Amino acid sequence: MPLPPDAAREPLRDFSRSLPMLLLRSHQAVMAEFRPVLRAHGITEQQWRVLRALSTAPALRIGQVAELTLISGPSLTRILKALERRGLVDRRAEPGDQRAARISMTASARRLIATVAPHSEARYRSIARRLGERDMEQLYRLLASLPDKLGRGRDARGQSAA
Repeated sequence: MPLPPDAAREPLRDFSRSLPMLLLRSHQAVMAEFRPVLRAHGITEQQWRVLRALSTAPALRIGQVAELTLISGPSLTRILKALERRGLVDRRAEPGDQRAARISMTASARRLIATVAPHSEARYRSIARRLGERDMEQLYRLLASLPDKLGRGRDARGQSAA
């Protein structure tokens, strides 16, 4: 893609203003708050993302889980197998399409979420106290609007991914 003539003269922005790096650093800082909780309950970050996505519907197709969690197909397959072995998810063939599968949480997974939820919510409250309620709400709004503003915010169902 050709650049506008004046863009070729612009210097590269300072690394401290790299939006991808700031978002990555922020992600790591937030996850550092939650990792001990997940680790204490024997679950990985990616497994938790899958269970949280599955908690939004009675059952989801694998593609829907991948879109909601931003986990690639091959990685998601591995994660789902591990969750199945632990008895946390069920995989059932899609009626009318034996190649497609619907994934749902088991009662054990719902109990795990119910056990982890108070710890997770305590972490959210702690973050909000340190950041400030108003800044926390502003952060939610800004981050939720960013994918839409960049033209990447719709999921497979045409709904906002936020």
